[in-house]
Amino acid sequence: MAAGSRPGRRHLPALATTAAAVLALGLAVALARPAGGAPAQAAPAAVSGAVPARQVALRESMRKLWEDHVTWTRMVIVDVAGGLPSLRADEARLLRNQADIGNAVVPYYGRAAGRRLTGLLRDHILIAADLLTAAKTDDGVALSRAQAAWRVNADRIAGFLAAANPASWPRSHMRSMMRGHLALTTDEAVARLAGRFADDVRAYDRVHGQILEMADMLSEGIVRQFPARFR
Repeated sequence: MAAGSRPGRRHLPALATTAAAVLALGLAVALARPAGGAPAQAAPAAVSGAVPARQVALRESMRKLWEDHVTWTRMVIVDVAGGLPSLRADEARLLRNQADIGNAVVPYYGRAAGRRLTGLLRDHILIAADLLTAAKTDDGVALSRAQAAWRVNADRIAGFLAAANPASWPRSHMRSMMRGHLALTTDEAVARLAGRFADDVRAYDRVHGQILEMADMLSEGIVRQFPARFR
């Protein structure tokens, strides 16, 4: 992504409006947890005595992968907003994280599934980069195109996960969760580009909390689908 001038203000409200609309579609549903799941924020130490070590290890590794996802996304947002020279290195690290997430599902769903998830997540990041650039350069046409492509990509990721584990990851739930992730990330980007730094920090906290919910739901779903591997 090329660094541009100070973000155009005319299209920042459009991003914020999109975020609000997406949240209205079902963020509350997205944050709901499968019945019987452990609290999203429970520390591993609190459950390690009752839960097999393999389950705890999966939960911790899944959380680390998705925390990396939102952390390096944030770094790219900061780079774009500030025109920083670290952008290329941070983009490369963020894209590597998508391969790491894809590789994490290979033991359960196979190499083809891992490659498919990696590809979908890479598209998620590349479209987000287009969206950030369009917002910063005040390109309304490019912004609308990127927003639409981002929603389609989110629905494809949701569909992939639902097909892999329909009992634990129903399509409607995954779609709401992915759309919620887009909305919260958009809130973060809007605040940063507009120079509302306190709002930016609060938005990142919300993104971080929601991604931990998603990570826990994914690890719990894998355990339910392959219980013999986690005894």
